[in-house]
Amino acid sequence: MPRILRGLERSPCVRIGNAHTYSPTRHYHEHMASVLVNSVQHHSANPSGRDFVVGDLHGCVDALRYLLRTIAFDPACDRLFSVGDLVDRGAHSEQALALLDKPWFFAVLGNHEDALCAVADGRLRRQWWYGIGGTWAADLPDERLQHYAERLRTLPLVRVVGSGKERFNILHAEFFGTDADLDAGNYSAETRQQLLWGRELALGNGDPSLQRGLSLTYCGHTPMRDIQQIGSQVFIDTGAFGPGGKLTIVEPLALQRWSISVEAALAEGADALALP
Repeated sequence: MPRILRGLERSPCVRIGNAHTYSPTRHYHEHMASVLVNSVQHHSANPSGRDFVVGDLHGCVDALRYLLRTIAFDPACDRLFSVGDLVDRGAHSEQALALLDKPWFFAVLGNHEDALCAVADGRLRRQWWYGIGGTWAADLPDERLQHYAERLRTLPLVRVVGSGKERFNILHAEFFGTDADLDAGNYSAETRQQLLWGRELALGNGDPSLQRGLSLTYCGHTPMRDIQQIGSQVFIDTGAFGPGGKLTIVEPLALQRWSISVEAALAEGADALALP
């Protein structure tokens, strides 16, 4: 059974059939399709640099600054992919959103960005969003929230990097199917819900055999005490925003990883470091 950071993994949920499916309220999930411009985005391999994937950031930008320095990240040739959930809970959600303008940063949509878009569209009450960490936006003008939502709507649900044996996928929560199913992009409402809110695998309720034919897939959403691989999925959200949690970056092709807590990063002067 995966070691989940208890107290950090809870989100409002509904029970659908016999599965515990994490979702906000059905009234806005049914309109999810209107949020996204592209469901899947493919990226060629990176022969001139390195590719990294970062876990759920949740506004913990100081920890990211420290890790980028640690790995000697080179913005001229390296790329950083994100499993989503840039915002909420941590101290610097707007700084995290500013990463979307960096040419080396590539995120997928997370459920917290999905909630932001739903609030901006009037499909979700602000108070519900505040309950999962959106209070940083309490004094944010509607126009600025709309600006962020417009940018977030351009993010895909899935990113695919490389091909063949070196291929890896990035998504937010979980996926059951093959690479071909993932590449098709014509996801049902249920699949979209799993991609953003699913926790069946992480909670031990999913069948990893349903992932046969799926390349190594990096995801977040459910905070773990340490990186966990279940079937083809590698869970790299190590709870950066909470007590005892850390932000984790992995380098898929080199099978390397780095982690640090926000407190340790600040103790090392990370708040004075510039982002690339």
